[in-house]
Order: sequence, then structure tokens, then C-alpha cells
Amino acid sequence: MKVKKGDNVIVIAGKDKGKKGKVVKSLPKYEKVVIEGVNIRKRHVKPRRQGEKGQVIERPSPVHVSNVMVICSKCNKPTRIGYKLYKDGKSRVCKKCEAVLG
Repeated sequence: MKVKKGDNVIVIAGKDKGKKGKVVKSLPKYEKVVIEGVNIRKRHVKPRRQGEKGQVIERPSPVHVSNVMVICSKCNKPTRIGYKLYKDGKSRVCKKCEAVLG
């Protein structure tokens, strides 16, 4: 999976198309990512203690990784990700400006 925690991404498909956010959590097993402020779902929570009220909590839900694109920090555009091999390892690279991504 080419998208990692901490990447700035833009949603390219679905009900939240065009929204930008930071990846909070990466779920490689399911090929999904959780993005801050995107795909918000309402969850009804029962009261835990006596006297406490039930409430509705809004929390971000996972989005499939094919529906997001990484925003390059250098050229500030949505881009595909490539890899460059070096002697000490490999790093992710922007396909548009060849800048190394974090």
C-alpha cells in the first residue's frame, strides 16, 4: 500500500470527493485508510454509568485506498507515487516533480 499514516491526501471518488485531509490510520490488511474529517459516520452510544445520558458520536470511517491520492508537499498537487532505489534502500517519489515524499 503506497499511502501511509501522516500523508496529506485528497479524495478522488465518492460522496466526499474533493475533500482534503491527513491520514490518521492506515489499514493495509483491508486496503483502507482513515482520513481526518472525511467520511464522517454517526455512532449511537448507550450510557455506561447510571445517570449518564446516551449520545451520538461522530467519527471518521475508513475509505478505500483507491479513492484517495497523495498530495505532494513540494508541488502541492495530487500525484501518483513511484519508488526510487538507492544503495541504502528505497523511497517514495512524486511522479510529477520527482520529489522524495516523507
